[in-house]
Amino acid sequence: MRGLRLRLWQAGLLLFFLAWWEWASRTGRLDPFFFSKPSEIAGRVWRWFSTGEIYPHLYITTLEMLLAFFLGTLLGVVLGLWLALAPSVAAVLDPYIKALNAIPRVVLAPIFTLWFGLGVLSKVALGVTLVFFVAFFNTYQGVKEVSPVVLQNARLLGARPGHLLRHVYLPSAASWIFSSLRTSIGFAVIGAVVGEYLGSAAGLGYLIAQAEGVFDTTGVFAGMVVLMAFVLLLDAVVGQVEGRLVRWRPRMEGE
Repeated sequence: MRGLRLRLWQAGLLLFFLAWWEWASRTGRLDPFFFSKPSEIAGRVWRWFSTGEIYPHLYITTLEMLLAFFLGTLLGVVLGLWLALAPSVAAVLDPYIKALNAIPRVVLAPIFTLWFGLGVLSKVALGVTLVFFVAFFNTYQGVKEVSPVVLQNARLLGARPGHLLRHVYLPSAASWIFSSLRTSIGFAVIGAVVGEYLGSAAGLGYLIAQAEGVFDTTGVFAGMVVLMAFVLLLDAVVGQVEGRLVRWRPRMEGE
């Protein structure tokens, strides 16, 4: 019941905002040239889906996002585990990791385009640079948060390094890793869309860039709406998977 009330409040807030936006655009409070109208944006989204125009672009963005998400997460989790369990190696690599993380990802997009061309690979590479550090730092911190008392007790009971990894480190870091996955989904989409926006022949970013090029604000907002719905859907899927895999974790208030 509490969840239903929360959803009603969220839906009511959205409807109120859309109603105000429509009213302001129709009465001249907002210039439709710059802000369009929710009714026209909804009509454009409906046309894209009813004619099938949007599906090739969704496919490309989904492919780029999934590749960036899985590759970036895999590399981040593996390297995070390795460095958390090897403090001396972590101390050596620490300044390099901080320096690489400090590079603004947008400036890498033209370089990846030069290296990998305008196709899928350049967008995946940009997405991996965004996802990797989120997964890496969460995994690293999750392993570091393991209680020394639990580790000592496990060693006293004869646990070997493989047992510690499987039964102590990974379960302890699971909630950190899954928290990073929900954030990483958004970053993977950002990497794909920003790459498409800067140079591509297909994808949601390309669609938004094309609309912006002809001052079509309705197309720009429609692309953003599809993008937001896409990310919310992916976040819900990851949330369901997280809930099934970490059932032991105490539920937080509001979940």
